[in-house]
Amino acid sequence: MDQNNFIITINRESGTGGREIAQQLGDILGVKVYDKALLDTIMGQMNVPADELTKDKNWWDNFLSLYRKFSNAKEFDFKEKVTTKAIYLQQEKLLKEIGERESCIILGRTGFHIFKDYPNNLKVFLVADLEARVKRVCQTMEVNPKEARRFIEEVDNTREEYTKKYTGVSRYDARNYDFVMNVSNIPPHLVAVFLAQNIRLKFKKD
Repeated sequence: MDQNNFIITINRESGTGGREIAQQLGDILGVKVYDKALLDTIMGQMNVPADELTKDKNWWDNFLSLYRKFSNAKEFDFKEKVTTKAIYLQQEKLLKEIGERESCIILGRTGFHIFKDYPNNLKVFLVADLEARVKRVCQTMEVNPKEARRFIEEVDNTREEYTKKYTGVSRYDARNYDFVMNVSNIPPHLVAVFLAQNIRLKFKKD
């Protein structure tokens, strides 16, 4: 493991703009962002369990090739379903292998728990007032406020169910994080800049 590597894990409430913040933070820091859609795509395209990937000397080159192909995809499964334990464990192994190889940002995927004992880890949870989240979802999804609230509730409940099922803890427990940040009405780029400044201080990065 390269001791200079750092892992930033970001969990968020639905409608906080966490995906955009993570991508902008990744651009500022010059690191990749890994989320459910990308990990599912990589694992599906390679069609090999994560423990088998690490035995293949060429797997990292293949992985990077797939990353470049799918990293700009706009797709996002807003109604992500709780996966089987086997798939969860495969993703956990894959994330740990990524953490061994490079600095990166993990969006969701119980990253705060997977890397809780990793020395160079900063765990972030983004929250926002409900009205701010409803407004954002209305704008990004072009739905009315009632539909936005229903969407937010469904996604947040699904993510909490997923987290509790595979970690035994609540993602809302502030003790799981280094930063719990209310981003209501704060532009995503300003949140990303703030986080980048603190990350650079913590890990002494230029």
